[in-house]
Amino acid sequence: MCKRTKLVLNCVGPFRLYGEPVVSACVEAGTDYLDITGEPEFMERMELRYHEAAREKGCLIVSACGYDSIPAEIGLIHHLKHWIAPCLPNSVDCFLQIISSKKFVGNTGTWESAVLGVSSASDLRKLRAQSRKSRARITVPGAPAKKPALIHWNKHLSLWSVFLPSADSSVVRRTMSTAASGAPPSIAEEEDPNLAPVAYARKLIYMPVHFGVYSGLPNIFSVLCQMWMGLWVMCLAMFAFGRKLLLRFPEFFSAGLFQKGGPNEEQVAAARFTMWFVGKGYSDSTMATASRAVQPDLQITTAVSGPEIGYITTPICLVQCALIVLSDRRSLPRGGVYTPGTVFGTTDLQQRLEQNGISFDFLSRKSI
Repeated sequence: MCKRTKLVLNCVGPFRLYGEPVVSACVEAGTDYLDITGEPEFMERMELRYHEAAREKGCLIVSACGYDSIPAEIGLIHHLKHWIAPCLPNSVDCFLQIISSKKFVGNTGTWESAVLGVSSASDLRKLRAQSRKSRARITVPGAPAKKPALIHWNKHLSLWSVFLPSADSSVVRRTMSTAASGAPPSIAEEEDPNLAPVAYARKLIYMPVHFGVYSGLPNIFSVLCQMWMGLWVMCLAMFAFGRKLLLRFPEFFSAGLFQKGGPNEEQVAAARFTMWFVGKGYSDSTMATASRAVQPDLQITTAVSGPEIGYITTPICLVQCALIVLSDRRSLPRGGVYTPGTVFGTTDLQQRLEQNGISFDFLSRKSI
């Protein structure tokens, strides 16, 4: 199958169970590959195992091309464009809120991926220890960022915020690490030395920042529901019998958030998401390089919003990434295992998403 086509889109998860044979076949055939996984262990393992082979074959292997993690990657790039010199960002926190006029329901495939991800957390730590030596260090200028509490009231957004261990933060950090070591040139840049300014612009859009992801919840009841789900998964996912219980009764253990069969069409149509990007930094970059640590004095807020995340936003993101690969391949790196931000950050992906119902907005700029 991979030999007969230019591009494979993989939507079959959990990817830790079913993804690697497809990646392996694409690399062997030299065929480009995109998927919609949000599983950090799978993505980072594929990078470790197949990056060099994919470079030699001249094929792109890009995971997280759905809701995980296109809105976060392209949304962060959109946010960073508003930090115009001499301003300099230091941290960006992302807050996700899902709003629906009907009950919001997730698919059990996502639930299964999350349960298996927690159960193999030790494997991910070992994998990162193995790959750390080859990954460029991310150096953020300025004072160390003040991390918000795991659960806190966000006065700026008027929402309860709960730390979210999503794939977005790990994907964004991988993009920043790649940029720190020198973003890969496109095929066109390799063949034409006069395009060096394009490579320079590619590096500029990935300013290093401290990055975190949080759920944005309207009330304390929603916070308790998310805590209920998180505690059950953390306690039971480490044991085989516990995983069986979690996968057999997803509705109970997720407080109704995940159900077998997923949402119906009315529930899908009624749901929307908003991701706020709240960045803090310096009105003058010289403040970040002062001999004494100076706290940020400027805050910029942007947002990405769109329709339901799993069945509408995810296919929009995946298909638009695919169309760029098919129509503008020379503007992309020749080959390798990369993040969406590394591959699509300097393309017209944001404009394509806006034309298909996903909004990117500047909200505010203020001194703090």
